[in-house]
Amino acid sequence: MSPKNLNIAVIGTGIFANDAHLPTFNKIPYLTPIACYNRTKAKAETFAERANIDKSKVYDSLEKAFEDKEVDFVDALLPVQFNLDVVKLAVKHNKPLALEKPVAANLTQAAEIVKIAESTDLPIGILENWAFYNAVGALQDQLPKIGDVTAFTYKSTGPWNTNNKYLATTWRQKPEHVGGFLSDGGVHQMTLLTEVLGSVETISANTVQLREESGDQDTLFSTIKLQSGAIGTFVYGSAFGASEKKLEFAIYGKNGSLVYTLAPAEGKPSLVIRIGKDGNSGESQTIAVEEGDSYEKEFVNFADAVTANDKSVIAISPRKAFHHLAIVDAALKSSKDNGASVTIQNP
Repeated sequence: MSPKNLNIAVIGTGIFANDAHLPTFNKIPYLTPIACYNRTKAKAETFAERANIDKSKVYDSLEKAFEDKEVDFVDALLPVQFNLDVVKLAVKHNKPLALEKPVAANLTQAAEIVKIAESTDLPIGILENWAFYNAVGALQDQLPKIGDVTAFTYKSTGPWNTNNKYLATTWRQKPEHVGGFLSDGGVHQMTLLTEVLGSVETISANTVQLREESGDQDTLFSTIKLQSGAIGTFVYGSAFGASEKKLEFAIYGKNGSLVYTLAPAEGKPSLVIRIGKDGNSGESQTIAVEEGDSYEKEFVNFADAVTANDKSVIAISPRKAFHHLAIVDAALKSSKDNGASVTIQNP
Protein backbone atom coordinates (compact mmCIF):
# COMPACT_ATOMS: atom_id res chain seq x y z
CA MET A 1 0.00 0.00 0.00
CA SER A 2 1.34 3.41 -0.94
CA PRO A 3 1.59 5.56 2.19
CA LYS A 4 -0.58 8.63 2.36
CA ASN A 5 0.54 11.73 4.25
CA LEU A 6 -1.49 11.80 7.44
CA ASN A 7 -1.85 14.61 9.97
CA ILE A 8 -2.22 13.66 13.63
CA ALA A 9 -3.73 15.27 16.70
CA VAL A 10 -2.03 14.00 19.86
CA ILE A 11 -4.24 14.16 22.93
CA GLY A 12 -2.42 13.47 26.16
CA THR A 13 1.11 14.82 25.87
CA GLY A 14 2.74 13.23 28.89
CA ILE A 15 5.77 10.99 29.29
CA PHE A 16 4.86 8.32 26.76
CA ALA A 17 3.81 10.79 24.08
CA ASN A 18 7.23 12.42 24.35
CA ASP A 19 9.37 9.32 24.88
CA ALA A 20 7.72 6.87 22.46
CA HIS A 21 5.10 8.35 20.14
CA LEU A 22 6.89 11.49 19.00
CA PRO A 23 10.17 9.67 18.20
CA THR A 24 8.11 7.12 16.28
CA PHE A 25 6.42 9.83 14.19
CA ASN A 26 9.87 11.19 13.41
CA LYS A 27 10.79 7.80 11.90
CA ILE A 28 7.73 7.62 9.63
CA PRO A 29 7.91 10.39 7.02
CA TYR A 30 4.20 10.33 6.15
CA LEU A 31 2.99 10.84 9.75
CA THR A 32 2.98 14.42 11.03
CA PRO A 33 1.66 15.67 14.37
CA ILE A 34 -0.05 19.01 13.66
CA ALA A 35 -2.24 19.49 16.76
CA CYS A 36 -2.26 18.56 20.42
CA TYR A 37 -4.18 18.76 23.68
CA ASN A 38 -3.41 18.10 27.33
CA ARG A 39 -5.38 18.77 30.50
CA THR A 40 -2.39 20.80 31.66
CA LYS A 41 -1.93 23.18 28.76
CA ALA A 42 1.70 23.94 29.61
CA LYS A 43 2.55 20.30 28.89
CA ALA A 44 0.80 20.54 25.54
CA GLU A 45 2.75 23.69 24.72
CA THR A 46 6.04 21.99 25.57
CA PHE A 47 5.11 19.03 23.40
CA ALA A 48 4.12 21.37 20.57
CA GLU A 49 7.57 22.99 20.64
CA ARG A 50 9.26 19.61 20.42
CA ALA A 51 6.95 18.44 17.64
CA ASN A 52 7.03 21.71 15.66
CA ILE A 53 3.27 22.15 16.11
CA ASP A 54 1.95 25.67 15.55
CA LYS A 55 0.76 27.41 18.75
CA SER A 56 -2.64 27.96 17.18
CA LYS A 57 -3.19 24.19 17.22
CA VAL A 58 -2.50 23.71 20.93
CA TYR A 59 -6.12 23.23 21.91
CA ASP A 60 -7.95 24.00 25.15
CA SER A 61 -10.42 21.15 24.78
CA LEU A 62 -10.68 17.62 23.40
CA GLU A 63 -13.58 18.65 21.22
CA LYS A 64 -11.50 21.24 19.35
CA ALA A 65 -8.83 18.68 18.55
CA PHE A 66 -11.46 16.42 16.98
CA GLU A 67 -13.09 19.32 15.13
CA ASP A 68 -9.85 20.26 13.32
CA LYS A 69 -10.54 19.50 9.65
CA GLU A 70 -6.82 19.18 8.88
CA VAL A 71 -6.45 16.26 11.30
CA ASP A 72 -6.60 12.81 9.64
CA PHE A 73 -6.56 10.76 12.85
CA VAL A 74 -6.30 11.22 16.60
CA ASP A 75 -3.64 9.58 18.78
CA ALA A 76 -5.03 9.32 22.32
CA LEU A 77 -2.79 8.81 25.35
CA LEU A 78 -5.14 9.90 28.14
CA PRO A 79 -5.66 8.02 31.42
CA VAL A 80 -7.68 5.02 30.28
CA GLN A 81 -10.82 5.97 32.24
CA PHE A 82 -11.34 8.66 29.57
CA ASN A 83 -11.07 6.31 26.58
CA LEU A 84 -14.82 5.81 26.27
CA ASP A 85 -15.41 9.56 26.06
CA VAL A 86 -12.72 9.82 23.39
CA VAL A 87 -14.28 7.02 21.33
CA LYS A 88 -17.63 8.83 21.39
CA LEU A 89 -15.95 12.02 20.18
CA ALA A 90 -14.21 10.12 17.39
CA VAL A 91 -17.50 8.75 16.07
CA LYS A 92 -19.22 12.13 16.48
CA HIS A 93 -16.57 13.86 14.36
CA ASN A 94 -15.79 10.89 12.07
CA LYS A 95 -12.12 10.84 13.07
CA PRO A 96 -10.12 7.58 13.05
CA LEU A 97 -8.76 6.92 16.52
CA ALA A 98 -5.71 5.14 17.92
CA LEU A 99 -6.00 4.44 21.67
CA GLU A 100 -3.19 3.46 24.00
CA LYS A 101 -3.76 0.24 25.95
CA PRO A 102 -5.45 -0.97 28.07
CA VAL A 103 -8.70 -0.42 26.18
CA ALA A 104 -10.55 1.00 29.21
CA ALA A 105 -10.57 1.27 32.99
CA ASN A 106 -13.07 -1.56 33.47
CA LEU A 107 -15.04 -4.11 31.49
CA THR A 108 -18.24 -2.06 31.46
CA GLN A 109 -16.46 0.78 29.68
CA ALA A 110 -14.55 -1.67 27.49
CA ALA A 111 -17.74 -3.42 26.38
CA GLU A 112 -19.26 -0.08 25.40
CA ILE A 113 -16.16 0.77 23.37
CA VAL A 114 -16.41 -2.57 21.55
CA LYS A 115 -20.10 -1.94 20.83
CA ILE A 116 -19.43 1.54 19.43
CA ALA A 117 -16.37 0.45 17.42
CA GLU A 118 -18.24 -2.46 15.83
CA SER A 119 -21.21 -0.27 14.89
CA THR A 120 -19.10 2.00 12.69
CA ASP A 121 -16.72 1.61 9.73
CA LEU A 122 -14.39 4.15 11.33
CA PRO A 123 -10.93 2.73 12.11
CA ILE A 124 -10.64 2.53 15.92
CA GLY A 125 -7.63 0.58 17.12
CA ILE A 126 -5.68 -0.18 20.27
CA LEU A 127 -1.97 0.57 20.19
CA GLU A 128 -0.63 -2.71 21.56
CA ASN A 129 2.96 -2.87 20.39
CA TRP A 130 3.55 -6.39 21.70
CA ALA A 131 1.35 -7.67 18.88
CA PHE A 132 4.19 -6.56 16.59
CA TYR A 133 7.01 -8.40 18.37
CA ASN A 134 8.78 -10.64 15.87
CA ALA A 135 8.54 -13.35 18.52
CA VAL A 136 4.83 -13.68 17.70
CA GLY A 137 5.49 -14.62 14.10
CA ALA A 138 8.49 -16.78 15.00
CA LEU A 139 6.45 -18.83 17.46
CA GLN A 140 3.49 -19.11 15.10
CA ASP A 141 5.77 -20.35 12.33
CA GLN A 142 7.25 -23.11 14.49
CA LEU A 143 4.06 -24.28 16.22
CA PRO A 144 3.09 -26.84 13.53
CA LYS A 145 6.39 -28.66 14.10
CA ILE A 146 5.54 -29.62 17.70
CA GLY A 147 2.10 -31.06 16.97
CA ASP A 148 -1.04 -30.42 18.99
CA VAL A 149 -0.32 -27.96 21.81
CA THR A 150 -1.26 -29.53 25.13
CA ALA A 151 0.32 -27.23 27.71
CA PHE A 152 2.37 -24.10 28.31
CA THR A 153 4.12 -22.08 30.97
CA TYR A 154 4.37 -18.31 30.76
CA LYS A 155 6.47 -16.47 33.31
CA SER A 156 7.40 -12.79 33.19
CA THR A 157 9.04 -11.46 36.32
CA GLY A 158 11.45 -8.75 37.35
CA PRO A 159 12.70 -6.50 40.15
CA TRP A 160 11.03 -3.34 41.40
CA ASN A 161 12.41 -0.22 39.76
CA THR A 162 12.35 2.76 42.11
CA ASN A 163 13.49 5.01 39.24
CA ASN A 164 10.47 4.18 37.08
CA LYS A 165 9.28 7.59 35.87
CA TYR A 166 5.73 6.33 35.41
CA LEU A 167 5.38 5.89 39.19
CA ALA A 168 5.03 9.66 39.45
CA THR A 169 1.85 9.79 37.36
CA THR A 170 -1.25 10.26 39.49
CA TRP A 171 -3.43 7.96 37.42
CA ARG A 172 -1.01 5.11 38.12
CA GLN A 173 -0.51 5.94 41.80
CA LYS A 174 -4.27 5.94 42.33
CA PRO A 175 -5.47 3.74 39.49
CA GLU A 176 -9.08 3.73 38.38
CA HIS A 177 -8.31 0.91 35.94
CA VAL A 178 -8.72 -2.64 37.24
CA GLY A 179 -5.58 -4.10 38.69
CA GLY A 180 -3.44 -1.00 38.22
CA PHE A 181 -0.03 -2.16 37.04
CA LEU A 182 -1.40 -5.68 36.53
CA SER A 183 -3.63 -4.49 33.71
CA ASP A 184 -1.32 -1.70 32.52
CA GLY A 185 1.51 -4.16 31.89
CA GLY A 186 -0.42 -7.42 32.01
CA VAL A 187 -2.28 -6.75 28.77
CA HIS A 188 1.11 -6.79 27.00
CA GLN A 189 1.74 -10.30 28.31
CA MET A 190 -1.78 -11.45 27.41
CA THR A 191 -1.26 -10.12 23.89
CA LEU A 192 1.81 -12.30 23.34
CA LEU A 193 0.14 -15.34 24.91
CA THR A 194 -3.13 -15.11 22.99
CA GLU A 195 -1.68 -14.03 19.63
CA VAL A 196 0.35 -17.25 19.68
CA LEU A 197 -1.98 -19.75 21.38
CA GLY A 198 -5.46 -18.25 21.09
CA SER A 199 -8.09 -17.07 23.54
CA VAL A 200 -8.30 -17.91 27.24
CA GLU A 201 -11.40 -19.70 28.56
CA THR A 202 -10.88 -19.83 32.33
CA ILE A 203 -8.35 -18.72 34.94
CA SER A 204 -7.68 -19.63 38.57
CA ALA A 205 -5.46 -17.05 40.22
CA ASN A 206 -3.99 -15.54 43.33
CA THR A 207 -2.72 -11.97 43.45
CA VAL A 208 -0.90 -9.87 46.02
CA GLN A 209 0.31 -6.29 46.34
CA LEU A 210 4.02 -6.14 47.16
CA ARG A 211 4.55 -2.38 46.77
CA GLU A 212 2.40 0.42 48.12
CA GLU A 213 3.45 2.54 45.15
CA SER A 214 1.70 0.13 42.78
CA GLY A 215 -1.67 1.40 43.97
CA ASP A 216 -3.24 -2.07 43.61
CA GLN A 217 -2.40 -5.74 43.18
CA ASP A 218 0.93 -6.09 41.37
CA THR A 219 1.79 -9.81 41.39
CA LEU A 220 -0.17 -12.64 39.76
CA PHE A 221 0.25 -16.42 39.86
CA SER A 222 -2.34 -18.50 38.01
CA THR A 223 -3.40 -21.57 36.08
CA ILE A 224 -5.18 -21.13 32.76
CA LYS A 225 -7.28 -23.17 30.36
CA LEU A 226 -7.35 -22.01 26.75
CA GLN A 227 -10.36 -22.31 24.47
CA SER A 228 -8.29 -24.81 22.48
CA GLY A 229 -8.25 -27.06 25.55
CA ALA A 230 -4.55 -26.53 26.31
CA ILE A 231 -3.69 -25.90 29.95
CA GLY A 232 -0.91 -23.84 31.46
CA THR A 233 0.46 -21.54 34.10
CA PHE A 234 0.79 -17.77 33.92
CA VAL A 235 2.99 -15.75 36.25
CA TYR A 236 3.48 -12.00 36.09
CA GLY A 237 5.09 -9.52 38.44
CA SER A 238 7.65 -6.74 38.38
CA ALA A 239 7.62 -5.72 42.04
CA PHE A 240 10.05 -8.28 43.46
CA GLY A 241 13.36 -7.60 45.19
CA ALA A 242 16.69 -8.10 43.45
CA SER A 243 16.06 -10.61 40.66
CA GLU A 244 16.58 -11.11 36.95
CA LYS A 245 14.19 -9.39 34.56
CA LYS A 246 13.10 -12.24 32.34
CA LEU A 247 10.24 -13.57 30.23
CA GLU A 248 10.10 -17.28 29.48
CA PHE A 249 7.30 -18.74 27.38
CA ALA A 250 7.39 -22.53 26.97
CA ILE A 251 4.92 -24.36 24.74
CA TYR A 252 4.57 -28.14 24.87
CA GLY A 253 3.18 -30.28 22.04
CA LYS A 254 2.89 -33.99 21.39
CA ASN A 255 5.84 -33.87 19.00
CA GLY A 256 8.13 -31.38 20.71
CA SER A 257 8.41 -28.04 22.47
CA LEU A 258 9.21 -24.38 21.97
CA VAL A 259 10.83 -22.10 24.52
CA TYR A 260 11.00 -18.36 23.91
CA THR A 261 13.22 -16.34 26.25
CA LEU A 262 13.48 -12.58 26.54
CA ALA A 263 16.04 -11.46 29.11
CA PRO A 264 17.73 -8.08 28.50
CA ALA A 265 20.80 -9.10 30.48
CA GLU A 266 21.32 -12.11 28.19
CA GLY A 267 21.23 -10.20 24.90
CA LYS A 268 18.97 -11.02 21.97
CA PRO A 269 15.73 -12.94 22.57
CA SER A 270 16.00 -16.61 21.68
CA LEU A 271 13.71 -19.41 20.59
CA VAL A 272 14.67 -23.03 21.28
CA ILE A 273 12.91 -25.70 19.21
CA ARG A 274 13.01 -29.35 20.26
CA ILE A 275 11.44 -31.89 17.91
CA GLY A 276 10.74 -35.52 18.88
CA LYS A 277 8.03 -37.66 20.44
CA ASP A 278 10.23 -38.65 23.39
CA GLY A 279 13.43 -37.63 25.09
CA ASN A 280 15.57 -40.16 23.27
CA SER A 281 15.06 -38.90 19.73
CA GLY A 282 14.68 -35.74 17.74
CA GLU A 283 16.66 -32.57 17.32
CA SER A 284 17.21 -29.21 18.97
CA GLN A 285 17.79 -25.80 17.44
CA THR A 286 18.25 -22.33 18.92
CA ILE A 287 17.21 -19.28 16.91
CA ALA A 288 18.07 -15.68 17.80
CA VAL A 289 14.92 -13.59 17.39
CA GLU A 290 15.69 -10.21 15.90
CA GLU A 291 13.27 -7.61 17.24
CA GLY A 292 12.49 -4.43 15.30
CA ASP A 293 10.79 -1.24 16.41
CA SER A 294 7.36 -2.45 17.50
CA TYR A 295 6.09 1.11 18.03
CA GLU A 296 6.87 1.98 14.44
CA LYS A 297 5.15 -1.18 13.23
CA GLU A 298 1.96 -0.47 15.17
CA PHE A 299 1.68 3.06 13.74
CA VAL A 300 2.39 1.84 10.21
CA ASN A 301 -0.39 -0.70 10.73
CA PHE A 302 -2.86 1.92 11.93
CA ALA A 303 -1.87 4.35 9.15
CA ASP A 304 -2.54 1.58 6.62
CA ALA A 305 -6.03 1.15 8.07
CA VAL A 306 -6.70 4.90 7.88
CA THR A 307 -5.36 5.18 4.33
CA ALA A 308 -7.49 2.26 3.16
CA ASN A 309 -10.42 3.30 5.35
CA ASP A 310 -10.54 -0.35 6.38
CA LYS A 311 -10.74 -1.14 10.08
CA SER A 312 -10.14 -4.85 9.41
CA VAL A 313 -6.48 -3.98 8.78
CA ILE A 314 -6.01 -3.04 12.45
CA ALA A 315 -4.03 -5.69 14.35
CA ILE A 316 -5.59 -5.15 17.79
CA SER A 317 -9.26 -4.28 17.64
CA PRO A 318 -11.23 -3.15 20.70
CA ARG A 319 -12.69 -6.67 20.90
CA LYS A 320 -9.24 -8.25 21.12
CA ALA A 321 -8.13 -5.66 23.67
CA PHE A 322 -11.29 -6.37 25.67
CA HIS A 323 -10.21 -10.00 25.93
CA HIS A 324 -6.77 -9.05 27.24
CA LEU A 325 -8.29 -6.84 29.95
CA ALA A 326 -10.99 -9.41 30.74
CA ILE A 327 -8.32 -12.00 31.59
CA VAL A 328 -6.78 -9.64 34.16
CA ASP A 329 -10.24 -8.80 35.51
CA ALA A 330 -11.08 -12.50 35.88
CA ALA A 331 -7.76 -13.15 37.64
CA LEU A 332 -8.57 -10.48 40.22
CA LYS A 333 -12.07 -11.92 40.77
CA SER A 334 -10.57 -15.39 41.15
CA SER A 335 -8.08 -14.18 43.74
CA LYS A 336 -10.87 -12.61 45.79
CA ASP A 337 -12.60 -16.02 45.72
CA ASN A 338 -9.52 -17.91 46.97
CA GLY A 339 -8.40 -18.98 43.52
CA ALA A 340 -11.72 -20.30 42.22
CA SER A 341 -11.95 -20.85 38.47
CA VAL A 342 -13.46 -17.85 36.65
CA THR A 343 -14.68 -17.84 33.05
CA ILE A 344 -13.39 -14.99 30.93
CA GLN A 345 -16.13 -12.47 30.14
CA ASN A 346 -17.11 -11.58 26.59
CA PRO A 347 -18.16 -8.05 25.58
